[in-house]
Amino acid sequence: MPLNRRTFLSRSAVTGAGVALAGAAAAPAAEAAAPAHRGGRGSKRYALTVLGTTDLHGHVFNWDYFKDAEYTDAAGNAQGLGRISTLVNQVREEKGRGNTLLLDAGDTIQGTPLTYYYAKVDPITAEGGPVHPMAQAMNAIGYDAVALGNHEFNYGIETLRRFEEQCDFPLLGANAVDAKTLKPAFPPYFMKTFRVKGAPPVKVAVLGLTNPGIAIWDKAYVQGKLAFPGLEEQAAKWVPKLRSMGADVVVVSAHSGSSGTSSYGDQVPYVENAAANVARQVPGIDAILVGHAHEEIAELKVVNEETGKTVVLSEPLCYAERLTLFDFELVFERGRWHVESVRASLRNSNAVEDDPRITKLLADEHAKVVAYVNQVVGTATETLTTVEARYKDAPIIDLITKVQEDVVKEALAGTEYATLPVLAQASPFSRTSEIPAGDVTIRDLSSLYVYDNTLVAKLLTGAQVRAYLEYSAEYYVRTAAGAPVDVEKLTNANGRPDYNYDYVSGLTYEIDIAQPAGSRIRNLAFGGAPLDDAQQFVLAVNNYRANGGGAFPHVASARELWSESTEIRTRIAEWATAKGVLDPKDFASVDWALTRDGEPVF
Repeated sequence: MPLNRRTFLSRSAVTGAGVALAGAAAAPAAEAAAPAHRGGRGSKRYALTVLGTTDLHGHVFNWDYFKDAEYTDAAGNAQGLGRISTLVNQVREEKGRGNTLLLDAGDTIQGTPLTYYYAKVDPITAEGGPVHPMAQAMNAIGYDAVALGNHEFNYGIETLRRFEEQCDFPLLGANAVDAKTLKPAFPPYFMKTFRVKGAPPVKVAVLGLTNPGIAIWDKAYVQGKLAFPGLEEQAAKWVPKLRSMGADVVVVSAHSGSSGTSSYGDQVPYVENAAANVARQVPGIDAILVGHAHEEIAELKVVNEETGKTVVLSEPLCYAERLTLFDFELVFERGRWHVESVRASLRNSNAVEDDPRITKLLADEHAKVVAYVNQVVGTATETLTTVEARYKDAPIIDLITKVQEDVVKEALAGTEYATLPVLAQASPFSRTSEIPAGDVTIRDLSSLYVYDNTLVAKLLTGAQVRAYLEYSAEYYVRTAAGAPVDVEKLTNANGRPDYNYDYVSGLTYEIDIAQPAGSRIRNLAFGGAPLDDAQQFVLAVNNYRANGGGAFPHVASARELWSESTEIRTRIAEWATAKGVLDPKDFASVDWALTRDGEPVF
């Protein structure tokens, strides 16, 4: 099916249509229900509720595809758009459907085997291909607008544009611009008018902002095509325009956390988690739906520096575990509507059951994916687990590095780099992944590598590898020799997540956690001899890390020797299938250990 105006080139060529489309996308005006229109003291009043989700990551069902079972966790959470649909129905019944607006703050089409299947196995981009499950579910629930997340770009622009075509709502990204013209490549905003009985209508504008880190994390897809300027500067550009167009209420849907921090160092001159900055710096915003950080923030109030006005932020928990409600009270005074108050709250998906309309709609797609992930691809001689992988060299992580080494060695065979030693990095992504003894399925292997990363080969020196390891070792909390070791408090120093701690195979080394960060790598050796800082190595690294994710030193700027678009997860499945038997003797080695003043911690 041709993608006509939605393909990248044709869409970006008619940039003016991007803005026009945003206005044209406005839903028909809704008649306000009686409970929302309250008079009194000679003024007209109106109550509006804006609902929001974020970081859905392909969760339609309350189902764990990796465990092949209903999703459960220690906190009693439930997941999925089936639950969100029930909550949304409840709110619409309470408030009056015509007084609500439903938004999302991005990261929609990546994150579960369900979304992977319809991107890669039975792709939506194929001629006559399927409609994406997330488009089907969100259309059925009645989303009004969705901001672009960074993970929307993981499968390339063609997949994103095809998904966009399948949605009955606009995908917003005011700071996703054509790299050449710097004009919007997606609709920047969405407007909706709410009719109020006996009073002028209320006009609500939604500005969508996405994450500047896309330029790093998905460089292979967007470089030279799209650019991603900072949220603050683009909000400052668009909010006054929306107000001049008559917006009585301005809501921002931002795929950007509220902390003001960035994971990519200074590689991009824009802040990754900028939502609070936007509230503080840009006048004219009433509320911000926050995404990206996977944090739960019921209500955060930020005072705008210019106006002194309070802006209300809220971030519902990811994977459709929470629904944000922004409750607006408006009053009509001096010929126009004013926002009198905004309060934010959360509703929990575990309080309701799935909406059978949504689960029935996607039952066939769900069944196909369950069958796919339960395919047996080999056997394992023993159980392999990530339970201790954060602080002990675990064979299950060695499986990842072994596969990456083999793939890169084969790719570089016959090139000038074929004789260079190949090292590989891998992170302990999951704390609960397990490959059981006996039959091994695709879901077992997928749970080991939960991201859709692809493989890149980079050229580094020994000195650069040493610096890389020192940076990685900052993950550990400094612990004096002789002090008790609590493994639950040993890692994630300064909030560093598990996916930003790397094993590096092909070397041997110790991490002395009694030492200060930056001075922890001891006895670093290659081939049994102390590492030569001048020696050249090939590092097999995932594309997130290769493009600067985690801000590891040297790797982003290092020479790229080779890359591919096949997911590392797929390469692991191919390797296991070819072997037939997963035996640790074929891939496991003890490369590193934690020490304190030279003595092993474990």
